[in-house]
Amino acid sequence: MKNLIRAAVIGYGNIGKYVVQSIQSSSDFELVGIVRRNVNNIPSELSGYKVVSSISDLSNVDVAILTTPTRKVEESAKECLALGINTVDSFDIHTQIPLLRKSLDESAKAHKAVSIISAGWDPGSDSIIRTLMEAMAPKGLTYTNFGPGMSMGHTVAVKAIEGVKDALSMTIPLGTGVHRRMVYIELKEGYLFEEVSKAIKTDDYFSHDETHVFQVENVDYLKDMGHGVLMERKGVSGVTQNQLFSFKMHINNPALTAQVLIGAARACLKQTPGAYTLIEVPVIDLLPGDRDEWIKKLV
Repeated sequence: MKNLIRAAVIGYGNIGKYVVQSIQSSSDFELVGIVRRNVNNIPSELSGYKVVSSISDLSNVDVAILTTPTRKVEESAKECLALGINTVDSFDIHTQIPLLRKSLDESAKAHKAVSIISAGWDPGSDSIIRTLMEAMAPKGLTYTNFGPGMSMGHTVAVKAIEGVKDALSMTIPLGTGVHRRMVYIELKEGYLFEEVSKAIKTDDYFSHDETHVFQVENVDYLKDMGHGVLMERKGVSGVTQNQLFSFKMHINNPALTAQVLIGAARACLKQTPGAYTLIEVPVIDLLPGDRDEWIKKLV
């Protein structure tokens, strides 16, 4: 019998639920347990698994898949790495990725572990596409147009702002990589909408885009897990101009994020100690099974 990859899932929100489903459908994985804040109220779908409040309560974990809010990733990753447990995450604040990589690289090497960061679909799989486009036309411009759809990272960021009871952030593409953020919030009692709205617009998640904030009675009526991307590059191959590339997809946001995390979890077992972004990892390492068979099929 082949050795299974023993995985733990840290967090059980939107992405965590889909990660568990992806592990269940992957023949090379075994779910060791789930780490979550509330261990007293266990959903029925987790009844057959060990649910704990700390990663230290699980044994023989090969990789921890982090599905915590982005701003908790570094803390969670360092806790796992200190135990010699490999980590993967979908950290999505693009401007802070180099700093996170440097921080986790030190921790991973110190404990002879591997951390693959920002391994969702953007950053993540889209980053690989952008890299390939850049190699195909070294001189040019690439535009990444997100949406329309719900941004999980932005939604979680809004929920963390004081005075917000519940929230939804929608991304609307305006073309050439420019986006509008439509933010819908339920307000906690005793807070002023104008003050909460200002805090949202000045948050690093939103300060770089056109952002509109609206107060609603119930954001559940507006939620939709669908999302998408259109990436376009126009550039030069050698001295030949007008090389045009396009990549488009329509997706279930957390389901795709979860699947990319599963691929990264496989890949982390094949890397030397340290921290990596997804563009630094051989793409074939994301796939299960025999490398030679994949080469026959895909090359």
